Amino acid sequence: MSTVQITATDVNKLRQQTGAGMMDCKKALTEANGDFEAAIDYLRKKGAKVAASRQDRESNEGVVIAKTTAEGKHGIIVEINCETDFVAKNAEFIAFANSIADLAIEKNPTSIEELVGLELNGAKLSDTILDQTGKIGEKVGVSKYEKVTGEKVIAYIHGNYRLGVLVALSANAAQADEAGKDVAMQIAAMNPVALDKGDVDSKTIERELEIAKDVIRAEGKPEEMVEKIAAGKLNKFYKDSTLLNQEFVKDSSKTVAQFLNDVHKGLTVTAFKRVQLGA
Repeated sequence: MSTVQITATDVNKLRQQTGAGMMDCKKALTEANGDFEAAIDYLRKKGAKVAASRQDRESNEGVVIAKTTAEGKHGIIVEINCETDFVAKNAEFIAFANSIADLAIEKNPTSIEELVGLELNGAKLSDTILDQTGKIGEKVGVSKYEKVTGEKVIAYIHGNYRLGVLVALSANAAQADEAGKDVAMQIAAMNPVALDKGDVDSKTIERELEIAKDVIRAEGKPEEMVEKIAAGKLNKFYKDSTLLNQEFVKDSSKTVAQFLNDVHKGLTVTAFKRVQLGA
């Protein structure tokens, strides 16, 4: 029996995250004792409709900026937050966020803590952020900072500064910029969990197998078939959720790996980062 009070706000939040019905969400949260991740797993096991973007959460406002160095071998993404959409769309706030991204590109700090300790226009960035807070009347801060290095790094910003992607390619080949942007748009749209099958962490694999087995058993399949069918579902998960094995959005007859190899023999992705506002 749940010991946590499940509020209408909690139920609505889970509905927004999953697309499942109100009563299903309430039951899932009750069964999971208020744990949202466990509630999402409960819904999936029961076969309820769960939105693919279940990892998204209620977001603070702000902007996500992605940039690369001039030679294109290093890129950064920063998320700069504020409290309202009105401020996030303000040209002055966007310019301030870009100045932070430029500082990160120039100085290449290793962490957010190191970034906010750097000087911007003669003052420590952490102090400049406090000044901005006082100036606009909203809390301002840097919540995410990611870096990628490679032979050719492409930066892509999607949806009015709400999502940023970095893609590192294995070579600075002809058409690398165009191919890299296509792959960055793929990452923005499809949100892969890892680069390739071997890069998926064991906890995610265990979770997917457990959910698959529960669904298969609920369908009444014989126990001796459960492992085999679950393995098939795991392979589909790899195909849907790892970048190089995903169908290429612009040509579903190819995987992303095949598309890149067709652009230039041996061309592949060596790393990527995806930052979504508030996620």
